[in-house]
Amino acid sequence: MADLLLELFSEEIPARMQARAAEDLRRLVTDRLVENGLTYAAAAAFATPRRLALSLTGLPKVTPDTAEERKGPRTDAPQPAIEGFLRSTGLTLDALERRADKKGEVFFAVIRRPGRPASEVIAEAVEHAVRNFPWPKSMRWGPGSLRWVRPLHRIVCVLSDEAGASVVPVEIDGIRSGDQTEGHRFMARGPFRVAHFDDYAAKLAAHRVVLDPEERAHRIWHDATQMAFALGMEVVEDKGLLAEVAGLAEWPVVLMGEIGAEFLDLPPEVLQTSMREHQKFFSVRNPKTGRIERFVTVANIEAPDGGAAILKGNRRVLAARLSDAKFFWENDRRKVAGQGIAGIEAMAKPLDSVVFHQKLGSQAERIARIAALAREIAPAVGADPDLAEQAAKVAKADLASAMVYEFPELQGVMGKYYARAAGLPEPVANAAEAHYRPLGPSDAVPSEPVSVAVALADKIDMLTGFWAIDEKPTGSKDPFALRRAALGVIRTVLENDIRLRIKPLLTLGDDLHYLQWASSAFAKVDEVRRSICAELGIEVEDFDSAKRLIEKNFRSDRREARLADLLNTKMADIPDPRDDLLTFLADRLKVALRDQGIRHDVIQACFDLGGQDDLVLLVNRVRAAQEFLATEDGANLLTAYRRASNIVRIEEEKDGVEYSMPPDPMFAEGAEEAALFEALDAAEPAIAAALRAEDFTAAMAAMARLRLPVDAFFDKVTVNAPNQILRRNRLCLLTRIRQVMRQVAVWDAIEG
Repeated sequence: MADLLLELFSEEIPARMQARAAEDLRRLVTDRLVENGLTYAAAAAFATPRRLALSLTGLPKVTPDTAEERKGPRTDAPQPAIEGFLRSTGLTLDALERRADKKGEVFFAVIRRPGRPASEVIAEAVEHAVRNFPWPKSMRWGPGSLRWVRPLHRIVCVLSDEAGASVVPVEIDGIRSGDQTEGHRFMARGPFRVAHFDDYAAKLAAHRVVLDPEERAHRIWHDATQMAFALGMEVVEDKGLLAEVAGLAEWPVVLMGEIGAEFLDLPPEVLQTSMREHQKFFSVRNPKTGRIERFVTVANIEAPDGGAAILKGNRRVLAARLSDAKFFWENDRRKVAGQGIAGIEAMAKPLDSVVFHQKLGSQAERIARIAALAREIAPAVGADPDLAEQAAKVAKADLASAMVYEFPELQGVMGKYYARAAGLPEPVANAAEAHYRPLGPSDAVPSEPVSVAVALADKIDMLTGFWAIDEKPTGSKDPFALRRAALGVIRTVLENDIRLRIKPLLTLGDDLHYLQWASSAFAKVDEVRRSICAELGIEVEDFDSAKRLIEKNFRSDRREARLADLLNTKMADIPDPRDDLLTFLADRLKVALRDQGIRHDVIQACFDLGGQDDLVLLVNRVRAAQEFLATEDGANLLTAYRRASNIVRIEEEKDGVEYSMPPDPMFAEGAEEAALFEALDAAEPAIAAALRAEDFTAAMAAMARLRLPVDAFFDKVTVNAPNQILRRNRLCLLTRIRQVMRQVAVWDAIEG
């Protein structure tokens, strides 16, 4: 067995591309080798700023011999058919085999291919991988046609076994493979030879290159945290920045510097964002004060002065960046300081001319809708309506600030600081930051009542607005992050245990978007347009001008009033987008609860009852239903429910009638049938009372008591009795079983 070492050595590879590139190299090479019969035991890929490396172990020295059988024409087939088969196989007639077949004797070709040397297969795989590498961006250089992320300088391709190492010959646009590579650009100049992967990794380390990106990241974080600990400080964790910085240095050297005293009063988030985005610095926090007081940078060289000159240059550049941030901060704060709501509204004034969406108006109009919604939501979440409305009006004011224009990721955070500077109540300031949450599955939801009201209003306005203009998510496309907004509504309601009816809020949100919804509906349903025009006696081309009359608040003119009446009548025939939106929320609820082990079909069974827009109540019902189905009584009763449903469905289709009349107990024959009537009479009010009390466990227990009488009925009673009166009564009795059980859930939705 042999091992392969492959290295592609180039100019600097952008850090954001390195991890994906290492995986692409492993995939492209190994897939090609396996396709050509060369298997391997293990593969590992690595990336540094200047190289991609691949190690394969357990490679055979040659691929196995192969034999392929092809069935040909019958031996008595016309000569042209036989000659065509010979050409396709590359064999002569005497090399074919004759075999008996059900249709007679036929020719068979056995095509044998001898194994190929591993080096030959590897060379083809490497060239294919290099020429077809999926870089997000690539370039050409020199006279060749090869494209790479940066100019490619060397290819190391070495196959080694117990007898030694040999170079696999590969040539791509004049670049020939060899066994020489280079170490660190500055601290270990000049090429050196390598024989196998262990030799390669060891010599790279000796030449100031850490090959493994995880090892580089670990070294950076260890050294940074140790430096901070020695000063009684802590490094602010940032996994994304750590991965990026580990891709910028082949030999990371951690240095810590001080931030100028004139910048220490800037908000910590401003310092952290500025240093991360512009300088790739880690922030070092004083846990006693909460301030960011130092920074950590990673150099790619061991400087003879211990990094003093590097830190001096970094501090100078950082001071220039932070001077800009300080100017933005002070200028923005000066506009609002001590001026209350008036100062924030003045800051937000430019949003009047900022378009949120062409069909949904400006940011200012959106803020007004959110404020109206927040006021309505506030009582249900325990918030003061006036504070909720005020918070909604100021929550997005920082979008017009210079600081957020420079650092968009600080939206909300700066709103909190500006609201505090204006002297607004703390719940209002907190809502400016918290109403964007949750930003992802690991982000916390808002918990303060005012923040919850504004967060829900913000997300519901997004959902109802884009549903109104028919801009819904499709497949994998969700340009307005509506799935995230829906999950945000669900998580906020459930994690705060808020008893809230969602559909009335969607209705209110839709009222705010009424004209957009009406316009969208008219555009989609041309029959409505033609019908209204015919009823009013106007031409279709005059419709748009007539419709605009509606958009002037339904003035008193009789013609306009008639058009308004027609609009309301005709729109009733168009599917209500709120129902579709509620179904979308139910689908997102399935996603949200999937990780908790809750079955999607149980959610659907409860949702199908209709009116299930109290999410907390719905989830409680779903949990109780799933627990019930996990019991023996639940499983058997579900089987009986399906049996009753199937019998009724089949007989209704056969007879062309519905068996939905109340069954009469006077026609009961035998103890089992009478017992079922009694059980249903007892269970129905018991289940209804438990549901009114929101005691779903009790409702399931009452339903479970139906199991034995239902089983006995099916065991002893013939539903399709010869007596038609008994048959109809018994079919209606089966319908009643369904009706009683459907008080809890629509069990037809349960799968399996």
